[in-house]
Amino acid sequence: MIHSDIALLRMASQKILKTNFHKPEEIVHHLGAMQAQDYSMAKWAIGSRCDASEKEIEEAINSAKIIRTHILRPTWHFVAAEDIYWMLDLSAPQVKRFTISAAKKYGYDDKKIAQANASIEKLLAGNNHLTRDEIMQELNIKKTSSDDFLSAAIMMNAELDGLVCNGKMKGKQITYALLEERVSKPKNKLTKEEGLAKLAKRYFESHGPATLLDFSWWSGFAPTICKSAINAIELQLNRITIDNQEYWLGKNHPDLDKFRESVHFLPAFDEILISYKTREASILLEHQSKAFTNNGIFKPIIVENGKVIGTWKRTTKKDHTKIETQFFNETEMSKKQILFEGIKSFENYLETKIVIE
Repeated sequence: MIHSDIALLRMASQKILKTNFHKPEEIVHHLGAMQAQDYSMAKWAIGSRCDASEKEIEEAINSAKIIRTHILRPTWHFVAAEDIYWMLDLSAPQVKRFTISAAKKYGYDDKKIAQANASIEKLLAGNNHLTRDEIMQELNIKKTSSDDFLSAAIMMNAELDGLVCNGKMKGKQITYALLEERVSKPKNKLTKEEGLAKLAKRYFESHGPATLLDFSWWSGFAPTICKSAINAIELQLNRITIDNQEYWLGKNHPDLDKFRESVHFLPAFDEILISYKTREASILLEHQSKAFTNNGIFKPIIVENGKVIGTWKRTTKKDHTKIETQFFNETEMSKKQILFEGIKSFENYLETKIVIE
């Protein structure tokens, strides 16, 4: 196996090369956690891996089959309802270090955070779904630039405590609801070691081939902890070595001879790039600055046969969606027309006409 094979196997592992029908929540469950700070693009990250429309994915989120919350790292993720509690138990303590530190900068110690949680619980009890601004208004926290950081820290902490998660969308506004009113708590809890082993197995089966440092970056856990998790499940995984680098992947990886040529228009912050510490398998070093920035802003990407060949952006119009593309290399119009076939799945997902400019 060579480096170019890694990109193709990752496309298959991540369900981008669709071979079976999957429900939106099944895609999220398979991937474990999908980065979701860009809500609109994060929905397409699910849609690009199944045949569901944006409306169907929105319904899965509104009905709490898919939960959007802060987990693993201090950013938004989509998580399947069945995974939310064990994953929170595992990762919340490490992420809370960031939220507690942020809150303390604005005068909120552990006692004041606990008081805020108690007030939030009362506000949301009885299946009330409120926006962050509505909650902060009740907490008497004003909407200023500095207080906006405080309100974010308060709500992130409440998420990590397992108190709140996303509620139903209120128009285009995100709301919060009580987690236990949306998803029933399981009777049994995993130990930390069991949780780490489960997380590692899920990651390598859904993102492999990947390295120890890839898993450490994605999970937020230190390499030494991740190494112990891999050791616990290594008999359940396959291992390959390329240029003295170990890669891990699931046992049931596809045969490389069965891959067909394909083009995919993937969203900003897609797992195909963001879930790995290094990304050379999917995008050349010389092009990386065109696809993502040093401070972690990832653009929507065009992927041909596992390799990122350009970026794209969309603009929503009254009766259609405009797509603009930027290829890394000069591309003939005839070749572009072939590549643009890859946007048809996005058109089906949006259920609206797409115009390419």
